[in-house]
Amino acid sequence: MSDALKILIETARGTQMSSGERETQRRSFAYGNTHFENPRITKEMVDREAERLNNAEKK
Repeated sequence: MSDALKILIETARGTQMSSGERETQRRSFAYGNTHFENPRITKEMVDREAERLNNAEKK
């Protein structure tokens, strides 16, 4: 592993994501994995379902 990569990894370990960044990452992960299996899945579909789940948790 190069020194530059080691520095980047160490920097990333100390980084705290905001809740918004975490949500964006979660949706991106969900889209990437579902779209891979089913190309008809869109980012808009993932966003819509994420909002629906978020609203259901608030109730």
